[in-house]
Amino acid sequence: MPTIQAFSTGCLINVDIVTRRQALSSDDFQALQLAVFPHMITGVRAGQPLPDQLLRFGVRFAGGAKATTVGQRLDRTQLPQDPPPGPHLSLLLPGMSMRSGDDDAGVMTWGLWLWPTPPRERFELAVEWPVGGIELSIAELDGAAIADAAQQVVSYWPEPPQSR
Repeated sequence: MPTIQAFSTGCLINVDIVTRRQALSSDDFQALQLAVFPHMITGVRAGQPLPDQLLRFGVRFAGGAKATTVGQRLDRTQLPQDPPPGPHLSLLLPGMSMRSGDDDAGVMTWGLWLWPTPPRERFELAVEWPVGGIELSIAELDGAAIADAAQQVVSYWPEPPQSR
């Protein structure tokens, strides 16, 4: 189950992606690990089937609103001036660690930024990664618990003093 950090404007869902080499060749294992990065995947076109290499996440709320990570670019040099229409689910670059041994494994922790804070109801988090052996899997999350936690946040920075 992912860990979730609540903020006043949304939440950060942390998920671990674990890969194991097993019987894969070094080249195939490296290709599997690189497939975690959506900007390394080519062939994603609207109206076409998604490539099996593409790791995808999504959320769906009880009212029918949904958001996915499909089709996003990781170029964060241009920040949007206005918030996008919600909900919006963004991938954040991962931390990565490797373990060597008989069962070489890689662990990457991705952040999924969900904006705005989810509604106070249960909602679904979905993941699918055919090349990684993950069929469409759905976990139910408690939006009320996230919203309650968001009500408890404390600002990192105090408000600037008002000029007179």
